[in-house]
Amino acid sequence: MTSTPQGAHIVGSLRRTADGNGAVLMEDLYDTDIDDLWTALTDPRRLARWIAEVDGDLRPGGHIHARFTSAWDGPGRVEVCQAPHRLTVTMAPGTPDETVIDATLAPEHDKTRLVIEERGIPLDELAYHGAGWQAHVEDLTAHIHGRQASDWHARWTALTPIYQDLAGRLK
Repeated sequence: MTSTPQGAHIVGSLRRTADGNGAVLMEDLYDTDIDDLWTALTDPRRLARWIAEVDGDLRPGGHIHARFTSAWDGPGRVEVCQAPHRLTVTMAPGTPDETVIDATLAPEHDKTRLVIEERGIPLDELAYHGAGWQAHVEDLTAHIHGRQASDWHARWTALTPIYQDLAGRLK
């Protein structure tokens, strides 16, 4: 987690992976217990409040369809679902746009640490995914605290230059 001159609290980092693509990593501590946070990540009704409308078979090996607030719309496959600690989903499986999203949760006193990593992102799209994930996890925080999600697109637009700067440092 870093702060920027623009005053934004940045919870994400970007990296180049061995396969020449990129990864976005988000990590933050949430003021809720692990079971509540797990439900926010896996219950379709709660997911719709902060990140995406999701339907389909939510068990390992199951196929889903997601419509993200970011406007991405497409298929996914649940790879791992180990309640309440780990969820792994492949988005757009078998296509050139395939990415893997891995979420791990760990209790930390009376709070829960959440780490989300998306891998397989083309380097020229990395900053946009970073800004998008930051906006999503900010909406998760709002959801946990009973507040409405933000205007995702406006927040993404504000965060994009910060993540472009971070991505530029990878080259």
